[in-house]
Amino acid sequence: MPTTEEIKGQWNQLAGKVRERWGEITDNDFARVRGNTDQLIGLIEQKTGTTRREVEQFIDNALRNGESIVANAAETVRDYANHATEAVRDQYDRVNKQFESGLEEAQEAIRTRPGMSVGVAFGAGIVAGALLSIMLRSDRA
Repeated sequence: MPTTEEIKGQWNQLAGKVRERWGEITDNDFARVRGNTDQLIGLIEQKTGTTRREVEQFIDNALRNGESIVANAAETVRDYANHATEAVRDQYDRVNKQFESGLEEAQEAIRTRPGMSVGVAFGAGIVAGALLSIMLRSDRA
């Protein structure tokens, strides 16, 4: 038989299953028993004429099914997280390889054409300085 803590942890799921099985149990009835296992069983016995043993078995099965649903959901989340982690690693590896390739190409260009490389760097510096100057002027206005 489940403990009161187990029932409280899955109270909403259990209440829904009890309502499906025994429609004569109302929201007010659930509010009265407030998660108390013995009171819930007694209430169901009284309102439905079902034996205590039957009610206990139903509650045990309902809670076990609820736990398996939670376990399945947790496993699904873990699987998704693992797949997402693998996808991020793969993407990181691709970007890293592209970066390394670009770096190697830049180093090769500098080695083979140093004069042109200095000219490109100088031009990039002028453009960056001009953009920075424009941005600083617009902040003052």
